[in-house]
Amino acid sequence: MTNLRYKWAPFLMYGQKLEYKKNATVYRQGEQGNGFYYLDRGGLKIILLSANGHERTIDYVPTGGLSGEHGAFKGPYVTSAITTSPSVLYFFSDEALSNICKDHPQAAVLFTNSQIYKVRLLAEIIAFQDCPVEQQMAHYLIRLYTVHENENVPIDQTSFARYIDTSRITVNKILQKWRQQGLIELSNRGAIRIADVEKIREIAYKTGELEGMSLWQ
Repeated sequence: MTNLRYKWAPFLMYGQKLEYKKNATVYRQGEQGNGFYYLDRGGLKIILLSANGHERTIDYVPTGGLSGEHGAFKGPYVTSAITTSPSVLYFFSDEALSNICKDHPQAAVLFTNSQIYKVRLLAEIIAFQDCPVEQQMAHYLIRLYTVHENENVPIDQTSFARYIDTSRITVNKILQKWRQQGLIELSNRGAIRIADVEKIREIAYKTGELEGMSLWQ
C-alpha cells in the first residue's frame, strides 16, 4: 500500500471534492457503485458485513489512499466505508476515471494495482481468520504499522476487538502481556506504539503456511 499512497493526487482536479462529518457513511456494502474515492484528509474505516449480519472492521484507509474501487463501472460495493473523523474525500465517477485514463494512460495501471491490492487484502484476512487471536492481533498491528508508515498505531482496544471479532477483555490481556514483554507501549489515548517490530512480525507469521504470503513483510 505504501507505494500506492498519494499516487492518485495528480488527478484530483478530475474528482469532486466532498466533506464529511465524523461517523458519516461514504458508501454501503451491496449498493451499486457509481465511482470510487480518494482520502485527502481525515480517516476512513472499512466495514465488512457477514452473512449473519455481523459487522467487522477490516481496514483503515490512510490519507492518500483509494477506497471503493470495486464500485467503479456500476460494480457493487463489497464493503462499507465510514469516516472516523471529519474528512475530505474526492469522488471519481466512471466518466472521470475514463477521462483520467485517456489523458494519463499510466493511471490505468495505478488503478488496477489498487484493485489487486484490495483483493489480496481480503484474501489475507480470510487466511488469518482461523488463526489464534494473538497471531491475528500481531498481523493487524504489522499491517497498520506498514500502511501508516508509523510505529504509533492509531487504534483503540474496542476497534481492535471488532477487527479480531473477539472481546475487548481478550484484546486487553494480550496487549498487557506484550507490554510486559517490552514489545509494545500503550498510551492514555488508546494508541499502540510498537517497540519491537520484528518480534511482533515473528508472532504474526509463525505458522509456516502463512510465511511469505503477507502484503506487510
